[in-house]
Parts: sequence; structure tokens; C-alpha cells
Amino acid sequence: MLDVARHSRLGSFRLSGLRCHRHHLHSRGFRTSSVHQNYESTLPNLLIGKHTRVIFQGFTGRQATANAKDSIEWGTNIVGGVKPGWTGEHLGLPVLPTVRKAMEVLKPDATGIYVAAHQAAGAIEEAIEAEVPLVVAVAEHIPLHDMLRIHSILKTQSKSRLVGPNSPGIISSVGKCRIGFQPLPCFSPGKVGIIAKSGTLSYETVASTTRAGLGQSLCIGIGGDILPGTDLREALSVLENDNDTEAIALIGEIGGTLEMDAAAWIKDYNSRAESPKPIVGLVAGVNEAPGRIMGHAGAFTIPGEPSARDKIKAFIEAGVTMVNHPAKFGDALKKRLQGRQEFSYGQSPLHAGLRRKMHTLCRRPGATRAASSPIQAIQKRTLYLPTETAFDLLRQHGITAAPYSGHGTRHLLAVGIDRSSRSPCLIASPSLPSASSADSSNAKRFPFSYNAQDTLSIERIASHLSLSKSDATTTSLRTLIRALAAIFKDREAFYLETEIVERLGAIKVVGARFGLDDAAYRSLGRQGDLHSLPTSDDPAIVEAAQHGIVYIPLPSTTASIGTLVNGAGLAMNTVDALADAGGEAANFLDTGGKATSETVKKSFEIILRDPRVKVVFVNIFGGLTLGDMIARGVLLAFKELGVQVPVVVRIRGTNEEEGQRIIAESGLPLFAFDGFEEAAAKAIELSKA
Repeated sequence: MLDVARHSRLGSFRLSGLRCHRHHLHSRGFRTSSVHQNYESTLPNLLIGKHTRVIFQGFTGRQATANAKDSIEWGTNIVGGVKPGWTGEHLGLPVLPTVRKAMEVLKPDATGIYVAAHQAAGAIEEAIEAEVPLVVAVAEHIPLHDMLRIHSILKTQSKSRLVGPNSPGIISSVGKCRIGFQPLPCFSPGKVGIIAKSGTLSYETVASTTRAGLGQSLCIGIGGDILPGTDLREALSVLENDNDTEAIALIGEIGGTLEMDAAAWIKDYNSRAESPKPIVGLVAGVNEAPGRIMGHAGAFTIPGEPSARDKIKAFIEAGVTMVNHPAKFGDALKKRLQGRQEFSYGQSPLHAGLRRKMHTLCRRPGATRAASSPIQAIQKRTLYLPTETAFDLLRQHGITAAPYSGHGTRHLLAVGIDRSSRSPCLIASPSLPSASSADSSNAKRFPFSYNAQDTLSIERIASHLSLSKSDATTTSLRTLIRALAAIFKDREAFYLETEIVERLGAIKVVGARFGLDDAAYRSLGRQGDLHSLPTSDDPAIVEAAQHGIVYIPLPSTTASIGTLVNGAGLAMNTVDALADAGGEAANFLDTGGKATSETVKKSFEIILRDPRVKVVFVNIFGGLTLGDMIARGVLLAFKELGVQVPVVVRIRGTNEEEGQRIIAESGLPLFAFDGFEEAAAKAIELSKA
């Protein structure tokens, strides 16, 4: 049941323009009283605290056990867990065979899902079917099409709210309730609510607000997945109504339109609220690599989606103070709370570079994402099929497909994901992006149900593509759309792009680029026939992936700083902040959230193969990654690889003091720093020496 202190936090809950003045409780959590009971009405379930009764699915596993011990010691009210087909005890708490049985006996308010990715979708569905009020999924690499199915279920119910997947979880510092794997030493009870796509960026934001004496109220890690269960706008509406939250830190990144939805919400909120809570934001991925995903599953863009700069511009116009590094959140929030409008882009050396770029935003949209050809300008996931294989898949559905002959105007027709509606969408553009820019401002999106693409208006799509209104053209367009929708679903794609022309009263496909979801194969071995096809990736990228490392060489010929970072969001942000300070990163490298000393050594090995690299910049904020382990990895690399370039090391977070001590006492030519700005300045200085 919800205690009195928690009830005072709620205020009146505003959902999508509807204000609900009264709340009532059920035995399995609280609900919003509203005429319209739907998935949106489950948002109050995110307000966790001391009252929250938590179970774990996969409770007896090694990671769940370690996490539960830490969380219980911290104060989380874990009441038991689930292990399929088994009844007993673990950590002195009851273990039950199903979630439904756990709901009957333990009456939880929330469940944390600690199972492997190949089991996670089933575990989420079981929790929804049992009507657990809050479901927190931390696993990465859950197949996209499993999540599409889960979202189609979530839309039909009003009992369960999902956080994640690919998320650090949700944590209340005030209520001492942790459902996730956040590094507890960084947290302190306070007044700042945090919403983030990136785990590592959120941890450093937590540390920054702790150092500033502000502390945290509720931190919602929506996660870096393509389709998060809770998005930025929804999390903002929760923090608006949380009386413990006095200010908000918002962390976005490239991919999707959720930041634009959030900016629109903030603009409305600032206009209607008498005393709006100050909001400080950061968007990672300004310097994204052409044609690559930037670490997180959802960190890629498709036609019609905004760039990182578009998102920053929208936030600034909505009244958000923007910073370019998470260590700056504490000071920026403190100044906003004191009523001083400071610390936005352009007011410190690290902001100057991006400020200059912002001036050219409207004139040169997407200019940093140039590509060798229009169809290659799209961000790519792990696997894109060879063109002839894509043509063959289309031919199997009766579609004429052959290389462009030079005749006819080419149009863009694709199937991707509309992240705002959490559904597939058709993307249509009367023209292709130019060879010098990935701008796709003419692209229009047409969302459709995962199981019912025939709800699309073929006439509207044909009109937008500037096609003729003949029956033959309309019929062939409908046939192609049905084929693309079928391939999208049957082959578990995340993006299917075609170039089409209208010739002789029919639609012909003259180009195709089909991207498949790598998680479907990685986690469950599905689509193995297509995933076994040869790849044209850089051997260094392939080798890095075999060691759990995401490595992307960046294209600039003048770049000279090799970067080694833990966490995709922090890695993107490191590249951005170095650029703002006048440096150039030669690569994006994410060691992963569970990096080891061997992983660090392998990262050095790959980075140092690049002849451009004159200095290596190690930027670590420890969550699951331990600072002392990273330090030992750096020493191991020096010992076994004979490192000949200077190395700048910045270690903060878990075990930071021990990591810094190891570096300081190594006797090696290492430059160790606490602060990012000092470390970045040294790396840039060495890169130009």
C-alpha cells in the first residue's frame, strides 16, 4: 500500500492534456482515476519508494543475487522472487514458480527482470499477464520484433507499466528503492529528477548532482533501446507531479523523435505551469559516424528523423538549459534553481564549437553525415544484406527489382520504426537524400499496426510520392508495400529501404538496402541463413565485436585522439565534448558496461592500429565497470603492447580512488585527471604536439 508520505508526492497527475485530480489504490499499486483507462494511465506506477514491494524474476541467478543483496542493504523492499517450476527460499525470501503465483502470495508493486535476453521477452509478457504494476527490464539485445509484439500488448491494457529494456532501471534516492543495477555509492537523497537514455551518462549526472549538494529524487533510465517501454515525455510528466522533484536533468541522444516530443511537452509545460521546474538537458551524438549505429540499439537515424543538433535546437527553444557534458549538470541545475539563466551552449570553452555549428544548422542540415551515395547515408545496424539478396527477397513476393537504368525519377520508399507511436511505419519521400547530405526533410512517416499494414492509405502515400493516379500504379504500390511489410515482419528487419521509379504504369524497385535486427540472431539464433552471409565491415570492427567492444573509426583525416570509453552514451558524448574543446576523436569505442582488464587491453590494441592516433584518451565513469579494473587494464596494455603514444586517463565512479592510485603509482608516462575538462584539454594539447 502507498504510505502517507508517498501520497503527498503525487499532486494532481496530468496525462496528455487530461488532469486527474484524484487517485485511488489497488492492492497491486496505485492507478489514475480517469475516464480513459489505457497504457498512459499506468504512469503513476513509476513513483516508487519505501512502500514499493519488489520481486525479481530470475531471482536465484548470480547477477540477480548480487544485485538483490546490495539493494536490500540499501533499503529496497524486496519481498521475494520467481524461478520457473521451483518453490523454496533464497536470501531468506520466498521463491515461487510463476509471476502469477507471486502476485497472489507476495502482492508486489514491481518486478525486476534479471534473465538473459533470449528469455526476457517471455518474462516481460508473463509479468504483464499477471498485471504487475511496474515491470523493469534491464536486458540488452532483446529482439526488436519481440518488443514490437510486447508494445502491441501494452497498448491494450491499463495495469502494467514497462521501463526498459536495455536500461539501468529506475531508482528513488528519496525512497531508497532500487530496481536496476545503478551504482549506489553515487546516489544521495535530494531534489533532482533524472531521465536518461544512457546509463553511463545518467551515473555521471547523479555524481554531479551529488557533488553539487542537490542529490536526486527519482531517476528513470528509459534505456537506449529502439522501443523503450517508457519514453522521455512520459517520464517528464511523472516528474512534473513528483513533489520531491524540484529540478530535472534530461539526457537524450541520436535516434528517433522522442526528444522532439519531449521538447514540445516542455514548451507546453513552461507556458502553463505557474512555477515550472527548471530543466537542464544534454543530447549525445552530435558527431555521429556516417552509416553506423553508435553503440546503443536505438542510436541510429532513418529518413525523417531529426539529428542531434535538431534536438538541441528544439530543447533550447523550449527553454531548456543545455550542457555538453554530464559533469556540468550539478552547477547548471544549481544556477537554474537560484534563478540564474546560465551555462547554456556557448558560455564555456567546451560549448564554443557546438555554438558555431548551431549557427549553420538551418543552412546545412545533417552536413556532418555525408555519405558516398544517397542510399548509404542511412545509419546502419550490424547487418545489411547485399543488394542482390534484398532484390531476391522482393522477387519472392512478386516484385520486379533490378539496378537503376538511368530512366525515371527515383523516390524513397521504406519501412522502419515510428518510435513515438511504438509501431512500424512506412517512410515515403518524393526525392532521395542528396549525395552530400543525409537530409530527408521531404520524408513523411505513415505509422501502421504491427499486424495490420492494410490500414495505410495508398492514395495518400502515392500523392506524397508524386506518383500518377492510375489504377495500375496504385495497385503495384500496394503490392510493394505489402511485400515490404511482410519481409519486415518475417525477416525481423529494423529498416527496409527501396529506391523506386514509376515506369510503364507500374512501380519498379531499382535499389534496396535491407537492415536486419542483429539481436534476433545474437540472442535467439533466428534468421541464421541471412546472418551467415559475408560482411564487408572493417576487420577491426569485426574483431572488436568478437570481444564485446563497439569500435567505429571516424572519417576525418585530421583526427588524432583515440578514445576508450565505457558506455555508448558516454562514448558519444566524449567525441562531442572533445570536438567542442577543439580536438578531434579518431574513433568511437564503447568497451561495454562489463569491461575487464583484458577488454581494455584489446581496446588499446585496436585503437593503436590507427596510424592517425597520437594520444589515447581513456574516459571512464564506473557503474558496473570498476575504476581499479580499468586502471589495471591500462597498465596491462602498456606492459604487453609497448604503448608508444601518451595516454590521458580520467576515472570517476565506482572504485575511482583505487583506480586513480594505481595510475598515479604506476611509474608509467600516464596523465591522470579527475575532471573531464582538464583531461580533455591535456589530450588535445598532446594530440597537437
